[in-house]
Amino acid sequence: MILLTDTQRDRLLANGRDRDQDHIPVVKFFNPFGAGVWLATELDEDGDIMFGLADIGYPELGSWSLNELCSIRLPFGMGIERDLLFTGDFPISVWAEAARDAGSIRDAERLLYRSGRLPGGTRPDAEPRRS
Repeated sequence: MILLTDTQRDRLLANGRDRDQDHIPVVKFFNPFGAGVWLATELDEDGDIMFGLADIGYPELGSWSLNELCSIRLPFGMGIERDLLFTGDFPISVWAEAARDAGSIRDAERLLYRSGRLPGGTRPDAEPRRS
């Protein structure tokens, strides 16, 4: 499987040049056999170092190597995969807070999408209330 489309690569590179923003994750990678989920928001100009939220036992913000992710070999000749249906929807800070509260990115994803709410009790599509 191709881990990054050209469009995703371009978006990640653009986000990498604009680091002062709370970007929405562009792509989700996962281990189909166990622990390991990565939400990438940025890619360095070198085309290898990514930034985002990684969870290989505990979710934390940081950097990792795309080349190393591509080189991981799993049972049955498989490797790390890209979630084809992932849309991001929330800024990485929201993902990080929800993942820390829930204990993992996978649990945070279920909670965020099941409730339709962001941490703090606000809906992402809600309009401010008028008094």
